[in-house]
Amino acid sequence: MISFAQKENQVLIHSHNDYLQNVSFWNAFSSGANIVEADVWLKNNELYIAHTENEILENNTLQSLYLNPLQQAVQNKQLSTSRLIVMVDVKSHAEKTLKKVISVLKKYPEVIAHNNVEFLISGNRPKANTYHTYPEYISFDHQELSNTLDNKDWEKVAMVSTSFKKYTEWNGKGRLTHNDFAKVNAAIVAAKKLNKPFRFWATPDSKTAWRAFVEMGVDVVNTDMPNKCVTYVKTLKNRTTTALITSNVYKPTYALDGSKKPIKNVILMIGDGMGLSQITAAVLANNGSLTLTQLKSIGLIKTQSADDLITDSAAAGTALATGQKTNNRAIGTDINGKPLPTLVDILAKSNFSTGIITTDQITGATPSSFYAKQKDRGETQKIAEDLLKTELHFFAAGGANLYKKIPLKSKYIMVDETSEINKSTADKLGVFLADGGVPSIKTDRGNLLAATTKEAISFLHKKDKPFFLMVEAAQIDSFGHYNDTEGVVAETIDFDRAITEAIKFADKNGETLVIITADHETGGLSVSNGSVAEHEIEGGFVTHDHTGVMVPIFAYGPQSYNFSGVYENTEVFSKILKILDIEK
Repeated sequence: MISFAQKENQVLIHSHNDYLQNVSFWNAFSSGANIVEADVWLKNNELYIAHTENEILENNTLQSLYLNPLQQAVQNKQLSTSRLIVMVDVKSHAEKTLKKVISVLKKYPEVIAHNNVEFLISGNRPKANTYHTYPEYISFDHQELSNTLDNKDWEKVAMVSTSFKKYTEWNGKGRLTHNDFAKVNAAIVAAKKLNKPFRFWATPDSKTAWRAFVEMGVDVVNTDMPNKCVTYVKTLKNRTTTALITSNVYKPTYALDGSKKPIKNVILMIGDGMGLSQITAAVLANNGSLTLTQLKSIGLIKTQSADDLITDSAAAGTALATGQKTNNRAIGTDINGKPLPTLVDILAKSNFSTGIITTDQITGATPSSFYAKQKDRGETQKIAEDLLKTELHFFAAGGANLYKKIPLKSKYIMVDETSEINKSTADKLGVFLADGGVPSIKTDRGNLLAATTKEAISFLHKKDKPFFLMVEAAQIDSFGHYNDTEGVVAETIDFDRAITEAIKFADKNGETLVIITADHETGGLSVSNGSVAEHEIEGGFVTHDHTGVMVPIFAYGPQSYNFSGVYENTEVFSKILKILDIEK
């Protein structure tokens, strides 16, 4: 007999006492559980489903709750790819009950002949030396961690089980103690030697417990919450990641950090979708530290838009760029669609060089909020044309294909590589990082964001006048929408590499203020497990969209103290202008 788990090579989800679900069988089956457990009592020549004999209800039979629905699933071809074990946990006399079970099963020839259906006998079982006498579609649950059976009977064993409480009283919260872990692990090792799928019963039923069992190599996970357990276990691989890259942490000098010295330059860095959990995940995956977490001036900003509790990037970007709340989808315009002066507009008039870098297309909601004026972020072509109307001196972004019919070269000298940025003496310079969307770290973007940031700072600084540079790490948000922990962690660590370049320049220059924040948080990420030593993070998400939680803001350099506290996102704009002593 080929065991179910060996053939599928997967963790099996066991709907424990399935008959106690609001809808027996179908709830577990539709959830994707692999095993349904039914306690069976033989009474008055009928097979009843109940936890105790006193709880028997007349209509709750093996046929009505399990065999009839199972036959329907077979006839509807719902088991063509799914496979299912029905665990018959015998509560009454073993041989008599099993004899009745077999006689009833014979009335369901389509079911017992189906390759993807198996019946597993647990609880009260016949003598083990008789296992081989039972039909091919019947197998048994072996409840010892040793094998004393003859080969012909051992072949009928499809699962090995034992009580979890024999080894520990762990309740599924926190973690197993070292001693209990050793006991539980020894049981699993012993069971694995038997080369059969292994299950604990009487287990705690929580996400922490499910993960522990999966990590320790238990083949079958018991649960009273099949839908939640299946969802958790099946998504665990995608939500658990080992860091793809590292950020070499730079320790700032702090020489002028928090001083009252006037500043000339501002570098505003926006991690799109980057909340505290995204930062935490990146910190833990990056040996417990980032350049970002070396900074001492820290605050929180509120992100709500003018017309919604949950902002989009357009409204949030506009709030940061203009100092006014606006409606979702608005780009550089107020709630009535009226154009607003942005930091780029205001500072360019005050003889600043200005620049934008993004891992999005240049028409993306956040970067375009700093130069464009449109009522809706969907007006992509108009937003692209607005780049010709702005006083922006430098940009680096994706989206070259948008400018095939727009005479961009009439305003900007375009270079092909980021390595050419610092070599240029052009007044206005642009570089496209991709024809369409910029590749992600997962698709081999490399160190492009940090390298571009370094080159752009040098380019703007060489103009021998103050500068403003906005740098956006756009794809933290993208992977938050995908609920992709690996992508979120990689993009946040990559953002830290760009932050490092800005902080290094600030230390060297002495007249630069670096501000790092986010437009909003995406995904409702939580960090539920992981290992700093192994650079591993398990993330969980509550939504595929933005959330309304406050986001951190960090500042470094002279007058960085101005950014501590809790305030609206619009105040970032006001604080920058106040520090620069420039009126709107």
